[in-house]
Amino acid sequence: MIVRDEERRLPDALASVAFCDEVVVVDSGSTDRTVAIARDAGATVVEHPWSGFGAQRNVAIDHATGDWILEVDADETITPELACEIRAFLDDPSLSGAHPLVALPMRHRFLGGWLEQSAKYPGYRYRLFRRTAYRHDEARAVHEGLVASTTVWAMRGDMTHELASTWREAREDAWRYARLEASHFQLRPTPGAVLRGALLRPAAKAVYRLVADGAWRDGWRGVVKVGIDTAVDVAVWVLAARRGAGTADRSRGHYSVQPPPGGPVRLVGLATTPAGSAAMASWLLEASAAGADVVLLSSSADTLVPSPPRDGSLVHADRLRVVPLPSTGLFGLARALDRERQVRRIDAVVCDERGLRTRAQMVLRSVVRGARILGTTAPAATSATRLHDETRDPVPA
Repeated sequence: MIVRDEERRLPDALASVAFCDEVVVVDSGSTDRTVAIARDAGATVVEHPWSGFGAQRNVAIDHATGDWILEVDADETITPELACEIRAFLDDPSLSGAHPLVALPMRHRFLGGWLEQSAKYPGYRYRLFRRTAYRHDEARAVHEGLVASTTVWAMRGDMTHELASTWREAREDAWRYARLEASHFQLRPTPGAVLRGALLRPAAKAVYRLVADGAWRDGWRGVVKVGIDTAVDVAVWVLAARRGAGTADRSRGHYSVQPPPGGPVRLVGLATTPAGSAAMASWLLEASAAGADVVLLSSSADTLVPSPPRDGSLVHADRLRVVPLPSTGLFGLARALDRERQVRRIDAVVCDERGLRTRAQMVLRSVVRGARILGTTAPAATSATRLHDETRDPVPA
């Protein structure tokens, strides 16, 4: 944990990670009882001046002694269900040995109520990882989270996050985030880019989030959350334009630039029938043996995992992650693929069913851009290898 003046929220966070072998708290100059509370709970306290989010997290990693790191902030907690799932994962070498990075679902509490669609739940975060496999980018003021370069496992149990408990906190957090994000503009936006980024894109984003994502289902809190998110987008572009530094940026991209694809290719299989799901599972397992990162979205998940565990993702007998696909309509498919995109960037969707394949192509053009459609006619190993060669930069000799 990295903390400062968190005496009010820290006890709940510490209690939620009591199942861990050790707890490391890096404090950056608290003036309240934060340090005493952490020490009383048995945590190792490291007092280190603030040097940025990424650097503080790396200090915590450097003082940990275990093989695995679980990162939790003071305004977050690990639910008992997730704690059980984490223990089961770490106790299973066939899973923890194959996946150095784990994505955890984040459930946000906002102005006294829980958000789902408006916060794009499950909103996966990379918070559990092998200590020797990952470190944080200290150059980032925001988005200091990890960039996946390995296969990723995704859990079902939730982390909880107190996003904002008051209107003032919500407003101040949004403004702070906008200023930090604007500071990372390396190119000077052109007038056309500012028009698109500050007006057209936020308007389109608001409509999509409210209708396609179903943010309206979260009530007035959902509408407010979408409004704040789009206002942040506007503020980022305006602040960047006012700063006016660097060379003109004539690209049409969003300001949050995604890193280039890296690591093993990610394949998401789609199937609806029991027979199709079984065949797709076999194909994906062959691709996994060839080094691909795979997951199966199936309307017949219960036929592959007839007795799923109470805690954890549905797991096929051969350690394939299987996720139920409750709806194969356009919006339902878009939400399912967007959730998997949160886990890790999708390189290809694998599907043989004609109607489902057509809808998947529409989703890839509008929501999950950059991915392609594959079938299972070619051997899985051949398809995975070819896709890797086409999408990954060659490793320098």
